[in-house]
Amino acid sequence: MNTPKIHLATMAILVILSSCGNKKNKDKTTDQAKPYPVITLSPKTASIYSDYPATIQGIQNIEIRPKIDGYVADIYVDEGASVKKGQLLFTINAPQYEQNVKTTEANIKIAVADVNAARMNVDKVKPLVDGDIVSPYQLESAQYTLESRQGALAQAKAALNNAKTNLSYTKIYSPVDGVIGTLPYKIGSLVSSTTTNPLTTVSNIEKIYAYFSINERQGLDFFLAAKGVTMQQKLTTLPPVSLVLANGNVLPTTGKVETASGLINAQTGSINMRATFPNHNGLVRSGSSAVVRIPRTIDAALLVPQKATYQIQGKLFVYILDASNKVKSVEITTAASSGDSFVVQKGLKAGDKIVADGISNLREGLEIKPTKVNADSVYNNP
Repeated sequence: MNTPKIHLATMAILVILSSCGNKKNKDKTTDQAKPYPVITLSPKTASIYSDYPATIQGIQNIEIRPKIDGYVADIYVDEGASVKKGQLLFTINAPQYEQNVKTTEANIKIAVADVNAARMNVDKVKPLVDGDIVSPYQLESAQYTLESRQGALAQAKAALNNAKTNLSYTKIYSPVDGVIGTLPYKIGSLVSSTTTNPLTTVSNIEKIYAYFSINERQGLDFFLAAKGVTMQQKLTTLPPVSLVLANGNVLPTTGKVETASGLINAQTGSINMRATFPNHNGLVRSGSSAVVRIPRTIDAALLVPQKATYQIQGKLFVYILDASNKVKSVEITTAASSGDSFVVQKGLKAGDKIVADGISNLREGLEIKPTKVNADSVYNNP
């Protein structure tokens, strides 16, 4: 009668032993070292770059303002349109200037008549003086009158030129080739020479200026590394720079750093600089934001792929491999970027082995199975 109970107990023990064995096997599988790509650091020649936020301006940004008071009669361009030098942009309705021209033209006719009359009087008095019929005083008086009338005529002609000049201000032409900015005033708007906003702005963007700033320390390093004696000589020896646009694309044409301010801004401790870029297709407009990228070559740099790093509270770390194939996190300091890699300034040395990828699953002291990877293939394939 006890035999079934013994069989049941035996089966229960076998089930428990089997489950324990499976658990041990599972734990053994879990603790098994997994393979990770590892690279050995060695000095390399690297082209690094430094990025500086910049604001863009055309080589000419000309505010178009009226010189007279009147109403906007016609607008011949639209915002963003390309215009040529001498192209008509606006007409201002100011009829008083047309009337001034007509008035001064009438005054000239009167002045011409007065001059002719004075000349006739001189011609009449002169023979009388020659014949001692009248006093020479009368001839002298007539000549003074003629000179006065001639002066009045010259004054009237000057007034006509001035009136025509004012009338010409009713038509506003583009002073340069460029692109039209905003048009804050519409047809019928009252404008004057004291109006706060200009009628528009014409920007010549065939070339563009990128204005950026570097701090005092960067400026010293920057110019000490450049060749030349004077500041201008150093600027001319700087390598071409790139312009990174707001969408992340790089302007196809490179530019040149041409100027650096002679004074350091006491409030910000920065040096203002300007780079010039060709902009033949007009892609970049005045007022745009961009980044000036300045390259530099380092002969012996330790490069760490960006995907081999992680951040904690703004600090950068990598996992290095020790002799027992266990990983250890190390904080690094970087000097700049070179493509998809960081240039290490502090924290690593040549010969150190680091985990190149898949670091999200690592933890301090974890044993891994290192898989040696050619460093060049890692740097060339982001």
